[in-house]
Amino acid sequence: MSDDNNQQHLSDLYPFLHHKPKDAEQDRAGLLESIKQKSNESIATKKAFFEHHSQDLLDTAQAIANVYKNKGRLYAIGNGGSSCDAAHFCVEFQHPVTAGRPALAAMNLLADTAMNSAVANDIGFSHIFTRQLNAHAREGDGLMGFSTSGNSNNLMAAYEKAKQMGLVTLGMAGGDGGDMKSSGLVDYCLVVESDSIHRVQEVHVACYHIIWDLVHTLLADSRGKIQ
Repeated sequence: MSDDNNQQHLSDLYPFLHHKPKDAEQDRAGLLESIKQKSNESIATKKAFFEHHSQDLLDTAQAIANVYKNKGRLYAIGNGGSSCDAAHFCVEFQHPVTAGRPALAAMNLLADTAMNSAVANDIGFSHIFTRQLNAHAREGDGLMGFSTSGNSNNLMAAYEKAKQMGLVTLGMAGGDGGDMKSSGLVDYCLVVESDSIHRVQEVHVACYHIIWDLVHTLLADSRGKIQ
């Protein structure tokens, strides 16, 4: 290919680098199509998950309800965007938005930045959750972890510690579930079978909103007894 032809080829591929005017209407159409494809993919991923895992979702909610019936509390963990899911998950239980539903104990182990940075600095990031479980958790409590890959080292260390302490272990993962699914350390593992981090996290949000509602429904007979 001649230099002129090569230059033209590059110009066609990357017009913004060669000061060529962009077709605004074509760009708009492309962006609208992208929105359509992503929203359809999100809906399809949710539909596939709930068609295949509704019983797993109910089992997870029942396990959490049993933790609360036995006067236990929940702890939640995750990294990055999944740490935001851990925080959101805990807020749902501590601050119910539906009148008449009690606040339930749920602790986000990412919230204490001083503790997390101290442990990470002194003995390593993989221990940030295990130290807090040692301090706060008791047999019969529950640990919920969020990971799009299912392979986070600090989550797996936390699950190992939780099993040693007699906690109920729960998790939400993506892909094939990774170590969370295969390790045998997670009693209830909800796996969104997608390679897209965004689609996985979108389903996770839907899952814990539904779980929150199911838990309160399952606890209906115990209202007034749980503080």
